[in-house]
This record gives sequence, C-alpha cells and structure tokens, in this order.
Amino acid sequence: MSPTSNLPGLPAHGHVTFLGAGPGDPGLLTLRAVEALARADVLIAEPEVLDVVRVHARGGVDTPQPAAADETSATVEAPALRAAANLVMEAARGGRRVVRAVSGDPGLDTDAAGEMLACAAEGIPFEVVPGIAAAVGVPAYAGVPLRDAQGTDVRFVDARTASDRCWSEVGASDGTVVVSTALDSVAAAAGELVAAGRKPDTPMTVTVGGTTTRQRTWTATLGTIAQVLKQAKALPSPEGGRPVIAVVGERSAAAQRDQLSWFESKPLFGWRVLVPRTKEQAASLSDQLRSYGAVPHEVPTIAVEPPRTPQQMERAVKGLVTGRYEWIAFTSVNAVKAVREKFEEYGLDARAFAGIKVAAVGEQTAAALVAFGVKPDLVPSGEQSAAGLLEDWPPYDPVFDPIDRVFLPRADIATETLVAGLIDLGWEVDDVTAYRTVRASPPPAETREAIKGGGFDAVLFTSSSTVRNLVGIAGKPHNVTVIACIGPATAKTAEEHGLRVDVMAPEPSVHKLAEALAEFGAARRAAALEAGDPVTRPSERRPGSRRRRTAP
Repeated sequence: MSPTSNLPGLPAHGHVTFLGAGPGDPGLLTLRAVEALARADVLIAEPEVLDVVRVHARGGVDTPQPAAADETSATVEAPALRAAANLVMEAARGGRRVVRAVSGDPGLDTDAAGEMLACAAEGIPFEVVPGIAAAVGVPAYAGVPLRDAQGTDVRFVDARTASDRCWSEVGASDGTVVVSTALDSVAAAAGELVAAGRKPDTPMTVTVGGTTTRQRTWTATLGTIAQVLKQAKALPSPEGGRPVIAVVGERSAAAQRDQLSWFESKPLFGWRVLVPRTKEQAASLSDQLRSYGAVPHEVPTIAVEPPRTPQQMERAVKGLVTGRYEWIAFTSVNAVKAVREKFEEYGLDARAFAGIKVAAVGEQTAAALVAFGVKPDLVPSGEQSAAGLLEDWPPYDPVFDPIDRVFLPRADIATETLVAGLIDLGWEVDDVTAYRTVRASPPPAETREAIKGGGFDAVLFTSSSTVRNLVGIAGKPHNVTVIACIGPATAKTAEEHGLRVDVMAPEPSVHKLAEALAEFGAARRAAALEAGDPVTRPSERRPGSRRRRTAP
C-alpha cells in the first residue's frame, strides 16, 4: 500500500510528509524528498527552508508561511492559528497532501516531533523523509572527517540546550565533539570545553553558511578561536547570531583540512557571475558554473519577438512539409524554438522533418533539436559558428542531391556569412526571418547597481551583442569585475566599450568559456595561497593590475 493511502473505514484525512531539507545545499535533497515535493498540495516551511525545496514543488502549490507569535501585539488565539503545527493540521484535515519541510533532519527537530504527535493523535497518516543533519553534512563540506580508522568516538552537542553535565562528559572525553551553536557563542562553547578538561591547544574548526556558496571555515584551537574570529573580522558582527557548526578534535587539524577541503577550494567558490542570457539559454551554462562553486545570475540582454510579417515564415514551413528543401539549417536555439512554435500552430511535430537533412551550428542548438525529437545530420566538427558549419557543409551535387534549396530560419540581424558560403557551394538559400531580436528591458535597480558598483565577480560575454546590450540596459561593469569573452570579436567589442578583458575562451563555445574562467579562478587562488595571502573574490578587493588570461 502506498504510504499516502488511508485505511478503509478511517476519516478521509489528507497526508503529511515530514521532510528533511538538509543543511542548505539543494543538491542534498533525497530522491524521496523530490518525489514528495512534486506531489504536494501544500508546502509549509520557514523562508530559508522554502528557498531550498520550492524548486521541486509543482506549479500552484500552496505555500502558507508559519509565523511566530508576536508577544507584544497578538492575541492568545491568533498566533496559535498561524503557527506551523496548525497550518499542517488544518491542511491535512481538509484532505490535502502536505509537505512539512524542516532544516536538516526531522528526527532532530523538536517542533517536527510535536507536529508528528499531533497528527498521530488525530489519526492523520504521515511519513518521515530523513534529511542530512547539519552536524554531519557541514563538516563533510568543510573537509573535516568526524571519524578515522581508529573509530574515534563522536559526540554531538547543541550549545543552546547543553547542561553542565553534558559539557563535563564531552570535556572528559578525547573523542570528536560536534557543537551546534551561534557564531558569537563559539568562544563561550570553547571555554566550556576547556573548563571541563579539554586542552586549550585542541584543534577546532568553525563553519558558517555550511554547504552553501556562503560557506566559510576558520581553523584554530579552543584557546585561540576568539582571537582568530576577531582577526578575521567575523566578530563582532551584526550577523553574530548566524548558526555555525564547530568541530573539536584532532580530525579538524589544519594540516588535514588543507588536504580535504574540497568544497571551499573550488576554482570559483562563492563568485557571483553575471550571465547575460535568458534562463532558458543559460541553463546548462549556469549548471556548469555552479559545479565550479559559482553563483550564476542570469540577466537577459535581448528579447525575442515574432517577425513583423509572418507570411514568409509560414510559406517556408509549408514548403518544408511539401518537399521544397533538401536542408534546413539552425543557427541558434531561438531558431529552433521559432520553427517548433510554428509547427505546433499547424499541428505538426518532428515527423515533418522526415527526408530532410538537418544542420545545427553548435552543441546547444543540437541539444534543442534533440529535445524537439530531431537528431541533426550535421554539426560542425571544429569551430561552432557559421564559418565552422560551412567547413563541413557538402557542396551541391546535382547527381546525389534531388533538391538544391536550403531553408535558413534566422534572426533579423543575422550576418550574411552562412548565406554567402552556401551560395558559393552551389545551394539556393531561402533566408527567412524567423524571429526578431530587440534589446531587453533593464534589470532591477539592485542588479544595475551591483554591475556598476563591483558587486559581481565576473561577467561572461557570449557575443558582441551581449556586450552592447548589457552596457546599454545596465551600464558598464566595474573595473574589479573579471571580464570573460567567448572570442576575439567579442573581446574587441568589450574593449571598445572601455572594458579590460581578462579571460578569453580557446574556442567559441560557452562551455569552453566557463572552463577558461574556472582556470583563471584556480590560478588566482593558487597565486594567493603561494604568496600567503587570503583567498578573496574579485569583488572583495580592488586589484592593482590584471592581465588577460587565455586558456591553453
């Protein structure tokens, strides 16, 4: 029986899934958690947890916000009605599927335990989907193993509720102690351990923002942690109440963490990277940047609109069906989208391409075709551009080619390189405007200020038009921002706009561009470590001079 089923004869209640959202990285959600979120009618979580899980919820899911009681103004009844437990119970009584998401693991959340008991008391069926507890996940991301081959004892302490007896027990132990506390309470927790018998020179690591790109870890000892946090200017701070995970014991020693710190040592860790493309265009590029530790921020610089006169496109699509063309060549993802939309308008699908050879200018365009159900016959083996496509395009042969015509659906501002090259190869070309590109609306004021004020660490320019349009709608990036360009033409346009180009892709591919930026970041990090300097992001300081780096 499915866990969401009700037993015969019982009231038709809904179902509640108590779900662990993990310590912060959305990638740590379990498959079962993703499945439960996709089925939920109601999703209840505190704001920071909701940001982690909401992406997997179906469209239209209800997300009522639990609110803490306002002791100064709320009545006795009002805050209780708005509490998470009451939101859960109310939705479940209405026969809805409820997901109650909590940070870390539900088994370690005292509120979740009380809500489970309330469900049990009313006969509301529920299940528990475990999540990765912060006390376990954060040290793993900080490069601090909790046990070794000797099977070291591990103790977990919540400093907010720990009793004197608890501190005495862990202080007398020589095992690893994992302390959940707040940043401004770390020194007090260290003092408790020393007072209970731990040596002041016992290694200690403190991690804030664990498993997220805001993660930062300090290595010290019980006796020096207060000084280390002060020297790092982490304290005093208005954010002193932020939760941290501290690990005390030999496994957290600095020498060992230097070798095992896999997350914070990513080449673009924490970098805010501006990607001037739409979310659809930037999806795979943003995923690649995240794998390097970056935080991509997509800003569309162009908007795509239908052609002013659609008749030419309509005739070409009809000709495609009636056998007018030998080839169709797609030079962008937007061209694929435009043809696909016209197909859907006429009730056609990918089968209409039967008997027609299909060319794609590069890997992203080819991927869009595959998603449409069409496998390209020709993709450039070298440069992913119109010139690269012409290098591999066969000349027209009247013996083997029954039709000499190519359908080329493109943007209104496309260059003539491909058309001229195909004509030179003996082909007739129907160069059709499939869509128009216009400058996008300016991004929000906060984004514009970050661009001009140095709030971004890097910007990726994938064409000359992205340079012109970004500067036009948002202003020129600050001179501390690393400028990465897809090729010489784009770099030249950037320089004409007063930008200093730091990174250039070895070939015109957005993924090679991201790789080149990662190599730049890795080299920058290595240079800082070799010089004994702290590793900082470009937005955190103003370098005196910078050189362009071209990936080998």
